[in-house]
Parts: sequence; structure tokens; C-alpha cells
Amino acid sequence: MSKKSIVKRLNPKFFSGIAHRGYWNETLTENGLKAFSNAIDHDLAFEYDIHLTKDGKLLVCHDENLLRTTGKEGIIEHLTLKEIQEGYRLLDGESLPTFEELLDLNGEKVPMVLELKVYKKNYKALARAAMKVLKARIKDHKNVWVISFDPRALLNIHGFVRALLVGKDHIWTLKLRHFFESLDLEDCLVADPKVIRYRKHHPVNVWTIEKKEQVAAVAPFVDTMTFQRLPYQDIQSALGNEKA
Repeated sequence: MSKKSIVKRLNPKFFSGIAHRGYWNETLTENGLKAFSNAIDHDLAFEYDIHLTKDGKLLVCHDENLLRTTGKEGIIEHLTLKEIQEGYRLLDGESLPTFEELLDLNGEKVPMVLELKVYKKNYKALARAAMKVLKARIKDHKNVWVISFDPRALLNIHGFVRALLVGKDHIWTLKLRHFFESLDLEDCLVADPKVIRYRKHHPVNVWTIEKKEQVAAVAPFVDTMTFQRLPYQDIQSALGNEKA
């Protein structure tokens, strides 16, 4: 499969930058519906993370521990959805959204990067639960780009473009790049010769860009960027995809 054919399987808006965990700020908590609404209002693709609760539901949150974004300890995978909804609130006061609530909010108005957050060995159950929801709720597969650090989770995703997440702390997984349609790399890895060769035939994204000097450094090596704490116009300018 050529790079051109892979790119055609993705919504073009992905290549104008991807808002990390929604378009959040000091008053809008990351991975909350208000932050995602802000991304939608700015016509931005956004990234988010899902975990599998104790009772098999899918919750949108980055960390497995709820402490950082709610102020209260709790491992998502050890709690039921009801326990989370009744006992936890994001720092801006809103409820933690379920996967279905987020998809309903967006209604495919903008494309989304979905990260599968594997806990211990639940990669198969997590991917299967995600696929069930995606099949029921997503009409255009171009609007979802699925990513994970765990290649086993991605191998259980079908019909969507997948990207293997690779960071410097687990760079060995880069050897598995050819199993997947794309890569999503920590910024320090984008100039690796293996990545440069891979990018000739596959799209490459980079995470997480939050300083202007990073934007300039990675732009020649990637097809798009996941960003936070920066004006989206800076990202679009670097990618050559300024919106009118």
C-alpha cells in the first residue's frame, strides 16, 4: 500500500494539526467534553484516550489513575463506570466522558485520533470494546485514526488506519513499524534514518509539540503534529495548511 493510498484513508483535517486531549487550557480540563467542544468550535482534529472500566465500559481519560485530573485517587480499571460517575469530577467540575458521549458530541464534525490505553494485559478486551462502539457509531472510517503504544491492541483493530506509538523509552517497538499503516513518534525520534525511510511510504505524526522551537525542528520530518499549549495557527503554518 502506498503512502498516497494510506493518506486517502484519512480525513485531510488530520494534516492541519491534532489538538492533544482536546483543545484545553487553564480553565478547560484535558479530555473533558468542554475541551473537545473547543476543538470542534475551532474545526480542529483532536486526540483522546480511552480506558476499559471494571464493568467493561469505555472511559475517556489519559491516566489510569484519576488523581491528576480529578484530585482523587482511583484506578479506572478497578472501578465501575457508575462508581466513577458518582465519585469523581474533572478539575473544571464536569463529569468524565464515556467514549459514546464523546462520539455523540462530535458527530464526526472533526476527525479524531483515538488512543487505546492498555492496562496490564487487557489489550484484546479493550480493542474489541472499542471496535464494537466504532462500528456502531462511526459512519466514515476516515474520521478515526487509532493509535497505541501496545502493538497487540492495534492488531485487534480492523478497518481503520492504525499508528504505532513509539517513544524513546521503548524504542525497540520501532522494529514493528511495518505491521502498521503509520507511526506516531516522540519528537526526538523523527529524524531517525529508519523513520525517514518509513515516511517515504507511510504517514508519520509526532507528539507532543508544545514549544515553538519544537515546531520548527520537527516540521521537515513529519506529516502532521499532535500539539498542546500552542496556538493552532502556528501548527498549521508550519505544516503549510493554514485555514482561510
